[in-house]
Amino acid sequence: MARPKVKRPARKGNAEGGPSASLVTVTDPTGAASEAYRGLRTNLLYAQVDAPPKVILLTSPGSREGKSTICANLGVALAQADRATLVIDCDLRGPTLHGIFGLRDSPNLLDVLAREDGLGEAWQEAAPRLKVVAGGPTPPNPAELLGSRRFSELLGRASREFDYVLLDAPPLELVSDAAILATQADGVLLAMDAQKTRKIALRRAVRGLQLVGANVLGVVVNNVEDSGEGYPLAGYASG
Repeated sequence: MARPKVKRPARKGNAEGGPSASLVTVTDPTGAASEAYRGLRTNLLYAQVDAPPKVILLTSPGSREGKSTICANLGVALAQADRATLVIDCDLRGPTLHGIFGLRDSPNLLDVLAREDGLGEAWQEAAPRLKVVAGGPTPPNPAELLGSRRFSELLGRASREFDYVLLDAPPLELVSDAAILATQADGVLLAMDAQKTRKIALRRAVRGLQLVGANVLGVVVNNVEDSGEGYPLAGYASG
């Protein structure tokens, strides 16, 4: 079924001044886009029922394809379903989640990884049942930090304390960070822009994830064409 194209709201948030308009699950909870995120949530809740994924990576083939917005809204949707959810901004080269949620950029993930602060000292409450860890300033060695034993221990603790842990990672084509993170996640959701992402880039991204042994849960299609019916955010195609 064809779905209408959405005019993307501004992503830029005002730290501690309220969420970005792109956080539609908060700013427009009864709208069609929010319903689409609830559909994505349902697909995720029933994915691989014998071994349901808890730590889920969100990435994309290239930049500005909607992965961070999808990650943030999926986090809200899971929390609204009474699932304790932690969202971590692992895009240390271009963190945006704190802006989307309207939160401070400190404390942050870098405090946890580089300065060994406790995980509980770094998260901020974005909504009931939803905690967010901001990314922080770009370190000189993002890939090494994300592949460190310290980060692995952080994920282990988070997966014990939360029902779901969502990781917002950099795009696959730009740096190795997402591939490193994919090996530590239970599953990967790949975001693509229906108007921008090339099929060859999507195939390369899926192949790259498979090469590192990642569990590709599916593709979330964003920004679909307008034909007058359906949802403004296309949902989910399982991998």
